Amino acid sequence: MADFLLIHGACHGAWCWRDLIPELTALGHRARAIDLPGHGADLTPISDITLQSYADAILSAIDTPVMLVGHSMAGYPISLAAEQAPEKIARLIYLCAYVPEGDKTMADRRREAPDQPLLPTLLRATDGKSFRIDPAKTREVFYHDCPEGTECYANTRLCAQAVAPQETPCPLGEKYASVPRSYIRCMDDRTIPPEFQVTMTEEWPAADVHEIPNGHSPFFADPEGLAALLARIAH
Repeated sequence: MADFLLIHGACHGAWCWRDLIPELTALGHRARAIDLPGHGADLTPISDITLQSYADAILSAIDTPVMLVGHSMAGYPISLAAEQAPEKIARLIYLCAYVPEGDKTMADRRREAPDQPLLPTLLRATDGKSFRIDPAKTREVFYHDCPEGTECYANTRLCAQAVAPQETPCPLGEKYASVPRSYIRCMDDRTIPPEFQVTMTEEWPAADVHEIPNGHSPFFADPEGLAALLARIAH
């Protein structure tokens, strides 16, 4: 049995793993999700949210080593958590997620992609400290291959995303390098271009890279298939 800790991406919360958790549980695994600061039920003010506070929340939720799954933006905080407490993490699993490189911020990594499909959907706060996703465009970027009604469920829960964590570098060293890692590429992703997911992982061992035919939210589009893949990775 594996212990999965699921970390959501930008503007989301623990709620996005609604369909995946029971599928993992049905396979005999433990699975749980948390809200990062300022997401879901966590009411941390935007001005207090940092990349470090994300990593702190992750590490505080771990008692015994976990399979740490990070979706999209969460690639950065799960990496920082691994650098700071590698003994708490059995494996990092990046689910169509940004992988830190050098002193580049997540925003830097996003700008390296061949196109920027998310930019036209952003509704920026007047103070520049956060943004939201235009609810009229969430289906096209996040949920185009998900069951009908997914975007309605999500649109009532999507929150403002603090900019600061995405503009903070994530320095990594030997501790991070000591943690096994896997990547799941989503080959119909309309948020992070699939070709950029390939670029981020082109030097990884082939056994640690997996491809699925889904868009950016496979936990809604095919939770059963995603659970089966995560279980194979865990073993």
